[in-house]
Amino acid sequence: MRRRSPSAEEDRAAFRAAVADAQPLTWDRVEHEPPLPPAIPRHSRLDEAAVLREAIDGSDLLDLQLEGGDQAAWARPGLQRSVLRDLRRGRWVVQAKLDLHGMNRDEARRAVTEFLHDCHRRGLRCVRVVHGKGIGSPGREPILKKLALGWLSQRREVLAFCQARTIEGGAGAAVVLLAAPTRPGGS
Repeated sequence: MRRRSPSAEEDRAAFRAAVADAQPLTWDRVEHEPPLPPAIPRHSRLDEAAVLREAIDGSDLLDLQLEGGDQAAWARPGLQRSVLRDLRRGRWVVQAKLDLHGMNRDEARRAVTEFLHDCHRRGLRCVRVVHGKGIGSPGREPILKKLALGWLSQRREVLAFCQARTIEGGAGAAVVLLAAPTRPGGS
């Protein structure tokens, strides 16, 4: 026996019976406001404001020599060029390291000052300062890197610095050459 397929009219009738007690939806318009931008932590805003104030009001921190590409390098006036070249080539052994990751501007400045003073007092000649590449900074700008290089150029015990070699941190670190400590009562 062959089963008969329902006709189109029977299909419509079955559908109407199934939805007989359904209520039509009312169309309300919903206006969606754009989402709020992510919150910026208060200390980050204060840090950025301090950096901006220092950039506007402060003296120029650093005049970088961009020798050999875009790598930052600096040497105290009067220092032989070969010293900076040797530093860049890794001929000096790094004796200590300071990592500034996770520090804000003030903490980093204090850490750099104390680190350099301590290394100079101990007679260390070559150190590395890891300032980072700015990947976690707003706009991915290496703010702490620029500040750290400026601070290094202002320190009396710093003779020269350059970007670290790739295996030592590359653009996220600087290798620093310190002056020999002065002997008490001597020259």
